[in-house]
Amino acid sequence: MTRPWPRNLAGQMALLIALALFVAQAINFGLVLRDRIEFRLSQATRPVATRIADALDREAHGGRPLTADRGRVRRLPADPIRRIGDERHPEVAAELRRQLGDQGVTVGRIDTGLQPSTLDDDSDRDNRRRAGIRRGERDGATLLIAVEQPGRGWLTITAPWPQPGARLLFALLSQTAILYIIVLLPVLWIVRRLSRPLRDLRVAAERFRPGEPGAPMPAEGPDDVAALITAFNALRLRVTGMLDEKDRMLGAIGHDLRTPLAALRVRIESVEDDTDRAKMIDTVAEMNRTLDDILSLARLGRPSEPPTDVDLAALVDAVVEDFRDIGSDVSFVEADRLRMRLRPSLMRRAVRNLIENAIKYGVSAEVRVEAGAKTVAIVVADQGPGIPEDRMGDVFDAFTRLESSRNRETGGIGLGLALARAIVREAGGEIRLVNRAAGGLDAIIELPR
Repeated sequence: MTRPWPRNLAGQMALLIALALFVAQAINFGLVLRDRIEFRLSQATRPVATRIADALDREAHGGRPLTADRGRVRRLPADPIRRIGDERHPEVAAELRRQLGDQGVTVGRIDTGLQPSTLDDDSDRDNRRRAGIRRGERDGATLLIAVEQPGRGWLTITAPWPQPGARLLFALLSQTAILYIIVLLPVLWIVRRLSRPLRDLRVAAERFRPGEPGAPMPAEGPDDVAALITAFNALRLRVTGMLDEKDRMLGAIGHDLRTPLAALRVRIESVEDDTDRAKMIDTVAEMNRTLDDILSLARLGRPSEPPTDVDLAALVDAVVEDFRDIGSDVSFVEADRLRMRLRPSLMRRAVRNLIENAIKYGVSAEVRVEAGAKTVAIVVADQGPGIPEDRMGDVFDAFTRLESSRNRETGGIGLGLALARAIVREAGGEIRLVNRAAGGLDAIIELPR
C-alpha cells in the first residue's frame, strides 16, 4: 500500500527536502565508491609495476637473479594462480600492463587471483609461500599477481587488496543522518512557521459566519501570504456588507408587500358573497404564508435568534399540540427530557413543516424523538404513498413539487422541505426521507448531541 502524498505545505516541503538529500547522498555514495575503487586499483598496480621494473633492471645489470624462494618479486616456472577457485580481477591486469608499458617492460599474459585468508592444503601452502605471500598477508585480503615473461617463466608479486566492508556504508549512513538532523529539522521548523498564517487563514475561513463580529486577521507571513490574508479580510467585509444590504432589501420588500395585502384583506370584508369572501381570505392568507417562507429562507444564513438550551422533547410535543388544537390527526410518542442547544423558533418551524407535509400527503402523522449515543432523531411518520426513490433529492429543491396540478389543496409552493433542510443544516444536522417497507414515509431530522 503506497503512502499518500502529504497535503499540507510543511509536509510536502519536508518530503521534497528529504528526497533531495537522499538523491544527493546517493550520488555522493556513488562518487565515493568510484574513488575507492580507483584508489584500490592504483594502490595495487603502481607499487607492483615499479618493483617489477626495478627487479628486472637489477637482474639485467648483474644483480642478484630472481628466484622462487626469496624476495618480493619471484620467478616461478608456471602460473601459481589456480584456474578455478581464485577470484580474477582483469581491470588490475589491464592497468598493470599499461603501467609496465610506460616503463618499457614487455610482458606476456598477466594473471591475478584474490587469495583466501586460509590455506586449504599443503600444496596450496607451498605454492603461495613460493609466490611470496607472507603470513600476515595470508590473514587478510591479498591479491596475487603473476606476470609472464615469454621464455623465462612467471614473475609473481603480492599487493594488498582492501575489501569493501560495512565501514564505508556505516560512515555514509551516519553522514546522511547528520545531514537530516542539521538540515531537515531546521528547514521543517522554518516551513511550519511560514505556513502557520495559511493554517490560520483556513481556520478563519471555516469559522466565518456572516453577521458574527470578528476581528480581521493580522497580515503575517511572506508577502504573497500576507496579501492573501488582506484580500480575505476585504472579502469578508464585502460579504457582510452585501448580506446587510440584502436584509434591508428583504425587510423593505416584506413591508411593501404586507401593506397592500393588509389593505386587500380589509377590502375583502366588504364582499357580500360569503363563498367568494372566504376564497379571497384564503388566498391572502396563502400569500402571507408564502411571503413568510420566502423571507425566512432568504434570511436563514443570518438568524437573529441566539442558540439556547431547550428540552427538545417538550419543543416537539408543543408543536404537535398546536396541530391537535386545530383538529389534525397528529400523535406524539412520549419521550424523556432531552437537553439540546439550538434555535427553538427555527427548529419549531422545521418540525412544523414536516408535520404539515405528513398531514397533507399522508393523512396523519406520528412524531417521536429517538436519542442515540451521538445523535438525536426527530421522526415524522405518515401513512401516505411515499416518494419515488429517484425523486428523493428533488423534493428538497426550492419551488419543487412532485404534485404538478398547482392546486393549493394538494400542495404548497415547494418551500417547506427546502426551508426545513436549511434550518437543520444550520444547526449542524441533516434531514432525510425514508420509504417504509410496509407503506408510508419517515421524515427524519438528525441532530448532533
